[in-house]
Amino acid sequence: METIRRGSEHGFLNYCSREFGFVHPTNFARRIYSSQAIVKRIGLYGKLEGHEGCVNAIEFNFSGDHLVSGSDDRQVKFWNWATKSLSFSYSSGHIDNIFQTKIMPFTEDRKIVTSAADGQVRLGEVLENGSVETKRIGKHRGRVHNLAVEPGSPHTFYSCAEDGFVLHFDLRSNRATKLFCCSSLTENNQPPLGNIRLNAIVIDPRNPNFFALGGSDEYARVYDIRRYQMDASSTVDRPVDTFCPGHLIKSHQVHITALSYSSTSELLISYSDELIYLFNKNMGLGPSQSSVQNEDSQRLEKPEMYSGHRNSQTIKGVSFFGSNDEYVMSGSDCGRIFIWKKKGAELVRLMIGDRHIVNQLESHPRIPVIATCGIEKIVKLWAPSSKEFPPLPPDVEEIFESNRQSRENNSRVTLSPDVIMHVLRLHRRQALAYIERRYTRADVESDEEDIEALFGFPGGDASSEDGSATGDSTDCNIS
Repeated sequence: METIRRGSEHGFLNYCSREFGFVHPTNFARRIYSSQAIVKRIGLYGKLEGHEGCVNAIEFNFSGDHLVSGSDDRQVKFWNWATKSLSFSYSSGHIDNIFQTKIMPFTEDRKIVTSAADGQVRLGEVLENGSVETKRIGKHRGRVHNLAVEPGSPHTFYSCAEDGFVLHFDLRSNRATKLFCCSSLTENNQPPLGNIRLNAIVIDPRNPNFFALGGSDEYARVYDIRRYQMDASSTVDRPVDTFCPGHLIKSHQVHITALSYSSTSELLISYSDELIYLFNKNMGLGPSQSSVQNEDSQRLEKPEMYSGHRNSQTIKGVSFFGSNDEYVMSGSDCGRIFIWKKKGAELVRLMIGDRHIVNQLESHPRIPVIATCGIEKIVKLWAPSSKEFPPLPPDVEEIFESNRQSRENNSRVTLSPDVIMHVLRLHRRQALAYIERRYTRADVESDEEDIEALFGFPGGDASSEDGSATGDSTDCNIS
């Protein structure tokens, strides 16, 4: 009760300061947006229903009045989220589950880029008559989980995929540029052991020349695009910095599912079957982990750590919330939404967000509204709607412990050779079914030439990794 009274008093003082002109309206809105009182009142605002498969991708447009979503049903839908109504939808042209939808800025929301499990990167253009034309503008040989749009650019974005390649796109040209293939970090200039299957790419908002990658090992790598622009012939994997918690260096037991940059260039890293960590720019290990000796790793400055959730069964996102990124958000395998204070990592909100798993969370660019999606076929909207401060669930410690035990038990699982061979046979069978399905498509005739032109190696199955295209795409696949 005392907390409510104190929060109300502060709100009244802020309101009076604004009315008397002591606080600029923008600063007032920011202060209210970021207040813990607002965050604790967040509850379910509504649902956006219409997809026929689980929703994997959501994003607000620049002004925040619309939301775009992509799904296993291969449809892209544009919503007026405030009225919970569908503005328009179109078939993306993908032949497998959509993983990412991005609205290109300063295009009047008329250009949307998408990526999917079929390895394609596609562009949808909304025409004057309201119809949408789609075309393939890039191709990977593995699932494309993530796209990153350069802040403020209507033309430039990146893609990364499970084949390890990073592509750079400029919509003013007719083709993508292959930057490099991300490889494993080695010591003493030894040859790399293999490629890194990439899950995440983000651009530093304060300096868009820098972008970070995360994938199938423990290191987040930061690159400078200028190195590749100055030497167009270079395709060497040359990070300028790497980030990893000290206890995970050379562990080879975790991988990164998501990255996020704050407005002040802090890097948020979410690990599968581990926790979430926040790094300042000065906490990097240098271009390679070999620059840090084993005995030095224990003396590294420790990043902020966020715990309680579980990230194992899917490729989950992680994001900031608040006008100045005062909070960190993540979904969980237990179907809940976790919101922590960025500074101190205190859990301030825990909500049931999905009957199964919450995968992605996207915050509104202006006001305290959150969109989430998961295994269910709907997008959920969250806003400050409660008149009270609902406390954390009484069983919060049990939830933490259950997630912790599940995480630790999963990390100790070992597979026998028979099980491994069975899984490989299943993947092979799925890949063959996928190839057969692909070649019923009219536009597949040019696949081989496009792959060779884009990557410089012979064409082949676009989803050679892990049997990426499986079954009916309207099913909710956990991958």
